[in-house]
Amino acid sequence: MKIAVIGTGMVGRALAGRLGGLGHDVVVGTRHVDQTLQRTERDAMGTPPYREWQRAHPAVRLATFPEAGAHGELVVNATAGAVSLSALEAVGKTHLAGKVLLDLAVPLDLSHGMPPRLLFANTDSLGEQIQRAFPDARVVKTLNTVFTEVMIDPRRVPGQHNIFVAGEDAAAKLTVEGLLRELGWPKEAIIDLGGIQTARGTEMYMQLYFILAEKFGFDFNMAVVRAP
Repeated sequence: MKIAVIGTGMVGRALAGRLGGLGHDVVVGTRHVDQTLQRTERDAMGTPPYREWQRAHPAVRLATFPEAGAHGELVVNATAGAVSLSALEAVGKTHLAGKVLLDLAVPLDLSHGMPPRLLFANTDSLGEQIQRAFPDARVVKTLNTVFTEVMIDPRRVPGQHNIFVAGEDAAAKLTVEGLLRELGWPKEAIIDLGGIQTARGTEMYMQLYFILAEKFGFDFNMAVVRAP
């Protein structure tokens, strides 16, 4: 499958590398290709310059947002949640129309330290905002409840644990579920929460997630256990 990963940070790189390794034709999107490749300093999260990652992954092409959007049959939003809408606007509505848009971003507000606050919650979610802004895209929220390395290799957490999908388009969710299974998520681990409004719950979980991460590190996940 042709996949566009929008975002060059730690999450975008991890997903692009894993998906490319699975045989997908992956392009990573950025606002300015030259500027991204010319950076020599680590970013605010301590991630090494993109060009170092690019040298290790020559099969994954770096392109502008619109070029990446045009390439992808499926588009992954791996940008920081605070800038996701503007980044996707730069990708272009025409390049997103009719396509599955896998959104894993969370609208984190890091200005007050850890654990982060959310820029909005309770009555809205980033997943819903993206669906409203791009009504012809088929938005599916997933992977936002686990750390990057667990996203792409759920075996890092032993035992049974769960990942969630939310979205309005049943066929789009099936496509995303197929991709999740390629990443190593068993069918029985994937829980379909329903429409895109249910993304509010998974986004708001992130405050508890970061509290737990301070105690246990990032290699953990939740398991939904039902009474017999």
